[in-house]
Amino acid sequence: MTTHPLADIATWAETPGPSGIPSVCSAHPIVLEACMRAVLPTPLPLLIEATCNQVNQDGGYTGMTPQDFRDRVFGIANRTGFPHERLILGGDHLGPNPWKALPPDAAMQKAETMIAAYARAGFTKLHLDCSMGCAGEPVALGDHQTAARAARLAAAAEAALPSALPGVLPSAQPGAPVPPPVYIIGTEVPVPGGAMEALDTLEITSPAAARTTVDIHRAAFAQAGLTAVFNRVIGLVVQPGVEFGNHNVIDYTPTAARALSAARAKLPGMVFEAHSTDYQTPAALTALVRDGFAILKVGPGLTFALREALYGLDLIAEELHPGVRPISLRATLEQVLLDHPAHWQSYYEGTPEEQRLLRHFSLSDRIRYVWPDPRADAAVTALLEMLGADAIPEPLISQYLGQLSARVRAGHLATDANTLLLASIETALAPYIAATQ
Repeated sequence: MTTHPLADIATWAETPGPSGIPSVCSAHPIVLEACMRAVLPTPLPLLIEATCNQVNQDGGYTGMTPQDFRDRVFGIANRTGFPHERLILGGDHLGPNPWKALPPDAAMQKAETMIAAYARAGFTKLHLDCSMGCAGEPVALGDHQTAARAARLAAAAEAALPSALPGVLPSAQPGAPVPPPVYIIGTEVPVPGGAMEALDTLEITSPAAARTTVDIHRAAFAQAGLTAVFNRVIGLVVQPGVEFGNHNVIDYTPTAARALSAARAKLPGMVFEAHSTDYQTPAALTALVRDGFAILKVGPGLTFALREALYGLDLIAEELHPGVRPISLRATLEQVLLDHPAHWQSYYEGTPEEQRLLRHFSLSDRIRYVWPDPRADAAVTALLEMLGADAIPEPLISQYLGQLSARVRAGHLATDANTLLLASIETALAPYIAATQ
């Protein structure tokens, strides 16, 4: 039986090599390409995760099923030369959340179909999250009900496991064995999509709560006849005291999480998974991995870097080619956002002007939900085609893409638009790579 590359992640800190892993939570093809470029020279595998809202059997907000997502990732890997065997696909917050308006059993049946589709498509890191109530239930469920539903989903995933990769793509190595999936439990984080309120402080998961979550899930798996499957639970989602809102970031404080960090010693074979680590400082990320939070989830921080770079290039295009385009990228995105208020309206409070700024510049980056819109996609394509392979003058790079200016000046970066765009995202991922090696 093939061993999963993350099966022994709890021992990584004690051996030479990586001590943790970044988890890239994005479906955007430019972000995925940039992450492959950034990870390729390192010894790390590349863990790419899709959320239940992003990708599911109904298409999610990206319009992709799990098989579609897998094909996209492998297709980008083919173009960039990233080895397939170094790719790990994961599913995040897999549970009834997309269908929580339905009665519980109907929502769970949809969740079972979803996780089976993930497993069948070769996703091998699965986060079981059944903490949310469905129609007629409390907003958050108790530990025992959450764990029982998680075990139900694990059983659905195990029943759907392929014996080998489907080999849909010509170079996907049809017939290659697929390792049994590893699982993540727990949900000490905001609902998928990010925090909805202003943030000041956070309640760190208590050691007792962490142990209770593991014990109750272990018992629920045993009751469902899944004791051997529970042995593949490698991580627990906890709140180490990190989060970001629309305007601010709460940074990791090691002393505040000392008791939680110490509690991992009583959870053999498991690491902590830290969600919402976007925008943490390099020092904070390094400290998180050192303290046992070995899986660092990052998503909006990468698409924020994508949006930031595209808006910079948008302004550069106006300087170099004034008046050529009938409408700028940013103006196009504003139209798309206004046409899809469900993606941002309940998250962004304030006056119309305050909401306008948040639509484009919030750290929660809910603009990521509309990149798949054909108008947004066409505007990005038109922008990059207009700038083409031409060298962008260094003063404009300094003005609008200042974070790359020093590397350009040192001759470490070419100055065409595509290189600068990818480098902006690689720069955002670099602290995560450094923290986990």
